[in-house]
Amino acid sequence: MSSFPAARADILQRIRIAVGGNSASRESEYLAIARNYRHQGQATREDVLQLLASRLHDYDAGVYRCTSAEIAQTVATAMKGRGKTSLLRPEQLADEWLPDAMTFPKVDGLPYEDIDRGEGVITDCVAAIAFTGTIILRHGVAEGRRALTLIPDYHLCVVFADQVVETVPEGFARLKGMESLPITTVSGPSATADIEMNRVKGVHGPRFLDVILVG
Repeated sequence: MSSFPAARADILQRIRIAVGGNSASRESEYLAIARNYRHQGQATREDVLQLLASRLHDYDAGVYRCTSAEIAQTVATAMKGRGKTSLLRPEQLADEWLPDAMTFPKVDGLPYEDIDRGEGVITDCVAAIAFTGTIILRHGVAEGRRALTLIPDYHLCVVFADQVVETVPEGFARLKGMESLPITTVSGPSATADIEMNRVKGVHGPRFLDVILVG
């Protein structure tokens, strides 16, 4: 059986042939597209962090600021604020982030039903985009498989200041070399609205999101 990246490349190549092009011409056409938008952030580091916090607040997410030495204490504060005593965790999440008073079962190998029964999940991330208030998960060893951040009703995410960029192009630049990994982007708690604008939370992921911004 072909791997997913190989199968995807094969399908895309067939599409290119069907529409009368080839990979070389398509690549040159892509590179020729005018990109007049801003590629680099211009704000100060603190302004970028404040922008991210503001966007997350607008999306109804909780935001906590702390130093590296205060992560475990802040995790405990966030969990108490949500009435949580236990959060699922990926296999290689940093132990020093986890307060002793709570429990953090490792999620690797758990069936979906057990993940659904958990009180929530704690992960880190690979990057965050301040302009859109977006957290980027690459589903590596410290973020866990995608189900971990889609099934539970609550997500607590640890984001370090040096992971935060201002613009979307800078965010995509952080993903270079990760093309074969599953990526999830999170802009606030999951929510959607019907044609009458009745808003419903938790349709595509957690209803509640808290972010611990470190640094």
